[in-house]
Formats: sequence, C-alpha cells, structure tokens
Amino acid sequence: DVSLLRFISAELTRGYFLEHNEAKYTERRERVYTCMRIPKELEKLMFFGIFLCLDAFLYVFTLLPLRVFLAMFRFITLPCYGLRDRRLLQPAQVCDMLKGVILVICYFMMHYVDYSMMYHLIRGQSVIKLYIIYNMLEVADRLISSFGQDILDALYWTATEPKERKRAHIGVIPHFFMAVLYVFLHAILIMVQATTLNVAFNSHNKSLLTIMMSNNFVEIKGSVFKKFEKNNLFQMSNSDIKERFTNYVLLLIVCLRNMEQFSWNPDHFWVLFPDVCMVVASEIAVDIVKHAFITKFNDITADVYSEYRASLAFDLVSSRQKNAYTDYSDSVSRRMGFIPLPLAVLLIRVVTSSIKVQGVLAYVCVVLFYCGLISLKVLNSIVLLGKSCQYVKEAKMEEKLFNPVLAATPGKPAGKQQGTFKSTQGISTDENGSTSVTNQPVHQKENMPSLLVTSNSDQFLTTPDGEEKDISQDSSELKHRSAKKDLLEIDRFTICGNRID
Repeated sequence: DVSLLRFISAELTRGYFLEHNEAKYTERRERVYTCMRIPKELEKLMFFGIFLCLDAFLYVFTLLPLRVFLAMFRFITLPCYGLRDRRLLQPAQVCDMLKGVILVICYFMMHYVDYSMMYHLIRGQSVIKLYIIYNMLEVADRLISSFGQDILDALYWTATEPKERKRAHIGVIPHFFMAVLYVFLHAILIMVQATTLNVAFNSHNKSLLTIMMSNNFVEIKGSVFKKFEKNNLFQMSNSDIKERFTNYVLLLIVCLRNMEQFSWNPDHFWVLFPDVCMVVASEIAVDIVKHAFITKFNDITADVYSEYRASLAFDLVSSRQKNAYTDYSDSVSRRMGFIPLPLAVLLIRVVTSSIKVQGVLAYVCVVLFYCGLISLKVLNSIVLLGKSCQYVKEAKMEEKLFNPVLAATPGKPAGKQQGTFKSTQGISTDENGSTSVTNQPVHQKENMPSLLVTSNSDQFLTTPDGEEKDISQDSSELKHRSAKKDLLEIDRFTICGNRID
C-alpha cells in the first residue's frame, strides 16, 4: 500500500552501503589528501626556484664584473702570449663582455629617464585607468620576456659562431643594437610597473592597492578550468616562480624610493610593512589555490612538484660540467622566462639615485657591501649545488649527466643515448618546435631522428602528448603513441599553460 506515512517512514529508515563503491570514495579521499599536500610541495618548489633566480640575479652584480675584467685582461695581454689559439677570446668570455657592455650602456641610458616625473604623471591618473595600465604592463612584460631571451641568444651565437661557417646572419652590430634596445625598453617597462605599485602604496585610501591585489585572483579563473598536463603545469610553475621573484624585487625598489623620500626614517618602514605583507600573502594564496585546483581537475599527484624540482636541479648540475652547453644564468632565463639584465639595470639605477656615496668611509662601505654580495652568491651557489645533486640522485637522473651526447652504441643513433641535450651546429630544435641557441655547438647529423632516453627516470619525467594513431591503413591494428616530451627539454617561456604541439 502506498501512503504518505509509509513514504515518510521509508525516507527516515532508508540505508545505503558506501563499501559498495569503495574505489570512488577512496579516490575522493586521495584528492582531499592531495590538495592538503599541495601547499607544502608547491612552496618547496617555489623556495628552491626563487633561490635559483636569486643566484642568477646576484651573478650580474658579483661574478659578471670579475669575469669581464678577466676577459679584458686576457684581450690586453694577448700579444705577450702570442696567438696560440685561433680564438682571441673564448665564447664564454665574449658573452660576458657583451653582457657587461649592454649593462653599462643601458645604465647610462636610464639616466635620461626621470623617475620623479614618471611618478607624478602616473599619480595624476584615475584609479580605474591605473588598474588597466597595471594589467597591460603585466601582459607586456610576459610578451617582451618571451622574445627578449631569443634576442640575447641570437647575439651570443652570432658573436661566437665559428668563422668558417657560411654567413647566415645580419651581423654582430645589428644584433648588439637590438639587444641594447630590448634591455632598455624592458627596464623602462619594469620601472613603470614599480612606479605604479609605488603610487598604490602611497595612496591614502589604499583602494588601488586592494584592486591590484584582487587582480591576482582573476588569474585563478583563467587557469583553473583549463586542461593541463604535466609539461604545461611545469611551465606554469616556472612562470609563477619568476613572477614571485620579480615582485620581491619590485617591492624592494618601492621600499627604497619611499625610504629615500622620508630621509631613511625607520619608522616609515613599519608603515609600509603591512602593505608589503599583504602583497606577498595574496601572491602565495593565489598560487596555492590555483595549483591545488589544477591538480585536482587534471588528476595530477602532488609528487609531480618533486619531479619539477629535480628538473631544475638537473639544469644547475649540468651547467657545472666541463662541456656545458650554456651558462646557468641563461639556462634559468630560458627555463623560467626570468631575464636578470633589465631588472639589474633598474635596480642599479634606483640604488645609485637613492643612496649618495660621499667620503672615504662611504666608499669603504661600498667595497664591504660588494664583498658581502660575493660571499652571499658563493654561499648560495654552494648550497644550491649540494641540494641539486641530492635531488638529481633521488630522481635517478645521473645517467643523463654522465652519458656523453655523441657516445652512441652500435646500431643506435646518438640521440637515443641522451635526450636531454639535442642540438645541431648552431641552432637546436627541440620536440615542441621551439629553437634554442647554444654557445658550444655539437656536430650531429641533420636528419637524425629525435628519440628520448630509455631509462627508468623517463617513466615519471615524461607524459604522453597525443592519442594513438594508425601507422598505415594496411596494418590498422599497429598503433603507436606520439613522442613524449621530456621536462628537461622544455626551455621556452610560454605565456599561458596551453598545450604545445
């Protein structure tokens, strides 16, 4: 009999058994645990990556001037030793000289940019207009960063390319002027970013600062609901590391400018401190929420961040080898999109204009400060190298370091021995279609098929990048997967986390 009383009684006493669908509920519980692990694993990756950026950034202020001095000394004293070598300078020394000259030229060019006039011009704009300008500056910074390292790499390779090769470039001088123009324009763009942030800090009602911080949460909307694979998430993680480190440097510039205006009164620093903490906290919160939901929606485990950290560590360890392909600062630039030269030019310009050096004691303090920077750089490099070796051993990636590129076994091409560094003489092309310039070319056959390393580490360092396709119409049952993309081969800074085919 169907009655209202029987229906209510059935609703109150109805039971069910969760163990009948144990797999689904176990999966849901694991997702919760993964989201709980994301903050710890992500911040470990961020912590390691930020110190990598710091190492590349300190290199510009500490070791680069010394390397330029040694290169100049070698060039001046070359007639005393004779031309035993065909090269006047080694390729690394030529690149160091170019970096030093670009840094000096752009520094003097920045003196023609008035920071005070730029500040008052931006301050006179409305809040909404400044909000739009800040968003445009962020997009422009990513676009110019993706193209800037290509310009610098093209200059380095053009200047160090063997002379017996057929000329296929426009010359060193045009490339040099392009690099100077890029560094100068990028430094101005970062200065406008810092000025806008400074205006937001000095606004009375803090409305602009609140709007700018809320803009970070808009990033979640554009990223969370997209499909991501491990390679794409790796690119986004590198971009987040670069963005966070750049924001730290911008906050340092803002604090220096404000402290100068208040005659270095320490009380004013504690006025700025809550706003600085709010900017940093909002950036950390956005990254945690974004990565937690991306891993949840794409069924990616939290252990993937340890793989990313091992890949970054591999770059550091491989750059210390005798036959390294490139300098580590350039490797960080390609991997993360962080180019230290424009940021260094701006920081030197702000520091020299904010701090006046007068008297012998002041110069002694500058020398001591420079020695302290060198000590910090060396200590940071030693600690990073030790931790990187530990991460590489834990990931079982030593065979990729010690197997030479050209040591091919009989019957197998050289590309199968090590898939990490695939380069031709000049410009190398990786599997995702992007080109990367190396300082020390390796001669290989042009039509050599690109294969990956068949090692145990590839089981977790690669992800399938395509669906299975038929080899031919006659043998329709024989299928193969498209080539996997190694995390170690992703060295191109991308704007979005979109899939690269």
